[in-house]
Amino acid sequence: MSDVLSLAGQNLLSPMVLFFVLGLLAALAKSDLVVPEAIAKGLALYLMMAIGFKGGAQVAASGIDGRMIATILAGISLSLLIPCLAFLLLRLTSTLSAIDAAATAAHYGSISIVTFIAGTQALQSMGLTPEGYLVAVAASMEAPAILSALLIARRYSSDAKGEPLSNMLREVAANASVVLLIGAFIVGWVSGARGYEMIKPFIGDLFLGVLCLFLLDMGIIAGRGMREGRRFLTAPVIAFALYMPLISAALTLPVCWLLGLSAAGSALLMTLAASASYIAVPAAMRLALPEANATIYVTLSLGVTFPFNLMLGIPIYIWIAQSTIHP
Repeated sequence: MSDVLSLAGQNLLSPMVLFFVLGLLAALAKSDLVVPEAIAKGLALYLMMAIGFKGGAQVAASGIDGRMIATILAGISLSLLIPCLAFLLLRLTSTLSAIDAAATAAHYGSISIVTFIAGTQALQSMGLTPEGYLVAVAASMEAPAILSALLIARRYSSDAKGEPLSNMLREVAANASVVLLIGAFIVGWVSGARGYEMIKPFIGDLFLGVLCLFLLDMGIIAGRGMREGRRFLTAPVIAFALYMPLISAALTLPVCWLLGLSAAGSALLMTLAASASYIAVPAAMRLALPEANATIYVTLSLGVTFPFNLMLGIPIYIWIAQSTIHP
């Protein structure tokens, strides 16, 4: 336990987390602090490009193998199954409607790329390097959760059909985050170490500063969501947003053992499974399930689960991985 508290303390005092807290407090205090939308989008594009490129360059150095393919398939399977469990728990423990529960569950099967980046950075600050192909795993886990949640929703409401599944999957596949992650991964893979050295000053030295500014914006958005969505946030619903990441991480740990991932790679795959989408999935749910209450799922994923993972979850996943997986 002391190790977890030590890791959590280090994480809480990192500039990234502190900037997130600054944005959160500013929004709760109704400050007019804001990051212009165009700049926020640019920061997000930069972060996805940088992490994708780095992952591709690492794969170029290590090569593609069966473990990489198995890990991608495992990630897709987790993304399909976790929404089913999340939906069941929400229906058993809260008063959310089936449609609201399905839309919320989709967020917990998909992933948060910023949580992934924060986990990567936490590991690197400890001198640990996860498998580079986990970037490809992250990209593969965006869409399956949406498919799973839509299938659940269609069982409960004939009005929840929305767009055809083929159109929805096409839209998700064309989502900017998916395209840029996969595209940058391929560019980094093709250009390899030489390409990385060419743009290292841009995607290396600037990375942490850009991440701090982006997390400041995330804190502002989370604070606004918490302020505006208070009446929907009952105790069972908030509790779900706190225990669901831990359940997802616990389910992922045996998968990491079977895959033979390193401690760093296991911690990062657990972080992916424990994260909740607040970019791709909200956009998809607004299109496919417009009757679902967006205030609920956005506030839970961004206002509760994201800060929980950022401050406590990531240190817990790293500690568990280091305690159970040895080189």
